[in-house]
Amino acid sequence: MEEQKAAVRLTELKEQIAYHDKRYYVLDAPEISDYQYDQLMRELLEIEAQYPQLLTADSPSQRVGGAPLKEFASYTHRNSLLSLMNAYGTDDLREFHQRVCNDLGKDEIEYVVEYKIDGLSIALYYENGVLQTGATRGDGVTGENVTANVRTIKNIPLRLQKALPVLEARGEVYLPRASFERLNQQREEAGEALFANCRNAAAGSIRQLDPKIAAQRDLRAFIYTMLYVEGAEPQSHTQCIELLKEAGFTTMEPLVSSDIEEICAYCEYWGEHRHDLPFDIDGMVVKINSLADQQVLGNRAKNPRWAIAYKFPPEQGVTQVEDIVVQVGRTGAVTPVANLTPLFLAGSTISRATLHNEDFIREKDIRIGDYVVIQKAGEVIPEVVSVVTERRNGGEQEFQFPKVCPACGAPLIRLEDEAAYHCSDPMTCPAQVREGIIHFASRDAMNIEGLGPAVINQLLQAGLIANAADLYYLQKEQLVQLERMGDKSAENLLNSLENSKRRTLAQIIFALGIRLVGQNVAKVLARQFHSLEALQQASYDELVVIDEVGPKIAESITDYFQKDRHAAFLQKLAEAGVQLNGEPAEQKQEKAAFAGKTFVLTGTLPTLDRREASAMIEQAGGKTSGSVSKKTDYVLAGESAGSKLTKAQELGISIIDEETFLQMLEN
Repeated sequence: MEEQKAAVRLTELKEQIAYHDKRYYVLDAPEISDYQYDQLMRELLEIEAQYPQLLTADSPSQRVGGAPLKEFASYTHRNSLLSLMNAYGTDDLREFHQRVCNDLGKDEIEYVVEYKIDGLSIALYYENGVLQTGATRGDGVTGENVTANVRTIKNIPLRLQKALPVLEARGEVYLPRASFERLNQQREEAGEALFANCRNAAAGSIRQLDPKIAAQRDLRAFIYTMLYVEGAEPQSHTQCIELLKEAGFTTMEPLVSSDIEEICAYCEYWGEHRHDLPFDIDGMVVKINSLADQQVLGNRAKNPRWAIAYKFPPEQGVTQVEDIVVQVGRTGAVTPVANLTPLFLAGSTISRATLHNEDFIREKDIRIGDYVVIQKAGEVIPEVVSVVTERRNGGEQEFQFPKVCPACGAPLIRLEDEAAYHCSDPMTCPAQVREGIIHFASRDAMNIEGLGPAVINQLLQAGLIANAADLYYLQKEQLVQLERMGDKSAENLLNSLENSKRRTLAQIIFALGIRLVGQNVAKVLARQFHSLEALQQASYDELVVIDEVGPKIAESITDYFQKDRHAAFLQKLAEAGVQLNGEPAEQKQEKAAFAGKTFVLTGTLPTLDRREASAMIEQAGGKTSGSVSKKTDYVLAGESAGSKLTKAQELGISIIDEETFLQMLEN
């Protein structure tokens, strides 16, 4: 097939696949079989392979996920993504209604009521109908650019089905409950840590640096509002929803009502029936339908005055404490846990609940054999609310906190100003060693794929490793002897270990498991010291003055590097080829061509697509933004540049074309 005919056929295939995606993922009414759909996709992939120059960002082939990212770039939202005020009962809804009536001088207000999806908030930016950016909410002003992962979500259109020059929409990415259960089953079989709930699974999936992983999970999205639009002038929220549906999005069907009592009853109904839905919700959202009235009421600093979230009360249940045991964490903290008679609550079966520390047990007077009221804190973590003392029969036993570590027998110590007890022998305590290796291999640390808790347990039990550094000395013939570890799995694990030798400095610092040093502090330290060697030599006085460090963290860092066993551990990592002193990404950017510069892209570039140009900017130390402001340094403009170009001209911002951009990079 010659290129011109291939281009025409490719356009036809894109339109057909987009149509069938909407029928299947949005309308739940497919018209063709999976086999017929696969044939269309196969033909599209063959044409794109033959003519790679015809590949565009809105192609359905881009949903499979591209190359892994090193990190997410930041993204500044065109309009701030505000959070909602909360209502914790119907009386709060009535007060909200009365306040709105008083402020608007009206006796009757029309509202829309929608599900409050329990997922990850997302903003989508389209230009000339094509998806340009998908970003997390972040702090409401700046989020993470997760476009590569958003492209993999099947019910988010890559190209709008309604012509709109510019659209910025907001929605919620979620994982259907059935998909969540399948995902956790797969992770359990692979020996990987389970997700706590659908929300955590969705957030973890959309924040994967490898888009192929996100593509394998059944992520969906409800789009529930327009943040900005050109080419349409909706007058109400319901008109916005209709426009979004016409554009190809999955939307909710809201209740539209002027009767506050009907609205209260509707919210209470779904509070009782939320588990009837195939996805998780944690409340309802009530908002004024009229956009003009929304404009009149305006916003507070963080919340709109025209909307409120009705939060469902935590679901509670009563069950019995069968036993209280203690578990040892990575840092040696010993935490008491209640083993409970299994209880189905808030969509899952609860059989354990943390009791935090000895003081918590004493304060609530929790005893073995007690009946207790359980609820999920934030619908996630099971917690003991209170003891049902009237059900005591005299056979209950007070819990005595152990004096020695249950894992290794070393004495427990309680540090000053801390509620938790700690094992005094972190070097040989098997529980701490195990948890430390799990942390070292985790995604946010060294990101060693295929090394879940089950595999680590086998390696420890077989005596193949004693600490995380030993992982880099494993041989294939050792791995294939493990249960459910074949040749291919062993090769994949060894390849992942090899790849992990080149992690960023921030990841390495975090992986060490230094007490009180989380991801954010690790990034701060990486930017400050540029090498692990420099951090090792840093004094307490040098550390304590750094923002986000402070006395306790500074003391923990210096204490870590003063211990001989940690020096030996780092030496063993270095001898295995782990690049401990590699120059961090942050330092490279400071020396790069676009260090500290902010770019806005608009229009169609001659040879680069928007994703390639953005990646080049970020690799050169710059960042991209979705909107033009006084903080913008350059606007990279191509053909059919729209309102961004006009605004840049008004503000006097430097406007460059692709040729100039590439010359700047070369220079």
